[in-house]
Amino acid sequence: MELEALKQELKVHLISYLNLQEIEPEMIKDDEPFFAGNLELDSIDSLEMTVMIEREYGLKLNNPTEARKVLVNINTMAAYILENSKN
Repeated sequence: MELEALKQELKVHLISYLNLQEIEPEMIKDDEPFFAGNLELDSIDSLEMTVMIEREYGLKLNNPTEARKVLVNINTMAAYILENSKN
């Protein structure tokens, strides 16, 4: 999958999985921090994002240290998925 298409797909999944009703995909910047930016996500949201990555991309984030590095923003999440996907 192409990087830009994956980023767009991730934004749509985030909105759906996290029930962000007031947010449109284009409102989420690729480098905006999930937990300190305008989205104001919390630890429950991080669990939902972990579930999303497993369900949608077949990748497990079992290690909390690894998860903290992946769940930073759209860019880090997309890079992790591209690096670890079995294509």
